[in-house]
Amino acid sequence: MSAGTSTARLSPAERIGRGLKYSAVGPVDITRGALGVGFNSTRSSVSWVSNRYRRGRIKSQLRKDLAAAQEVVTHIPQALQEVGNTGRRPKPLVLIGAGVAVLAVGAVSFSIIRRSTQPEPSPLPPSVDTAPRP
Repeated sequence: MSAGTSTARLSPAERIGRGLKYSAVGPVDITRGALGVGFNSTRSSVSWVSNRYRRGRIKSQLRKDLAAAQEVVTHIPQALQEVGNTGRRPKPLVLIGAGVAVLAVGAVSFSIIRRSTQPEPSPLPPSVDTAPRP
């Protein structure tokens, strides 16, 4: 085996090129190369067709969902009118009070969580002498 020979498998296109280059193994390599190119082309075509089919099914489902969503959205103004006629708006003081209550609960919970994450000091004396030596 010479130093220039590669042991890697040939792609179909390389096999055709090699077949045309070498006359002794040419017909076999040309045939194998042509079959490989045809197989790869067929596999690619099947993959493309299946992807198109899958995307088409997804698109049709999306169209159905979009139509249903459009129908719901068109009925929103009527539903809001029906709800708007029956309810009263809360007074501004009630809204301000609710906001203050939410902030107070948030501040208390923040301080509790922060304290719980800090380690407690050890009741044991330090294991090293903390006084500096001259």
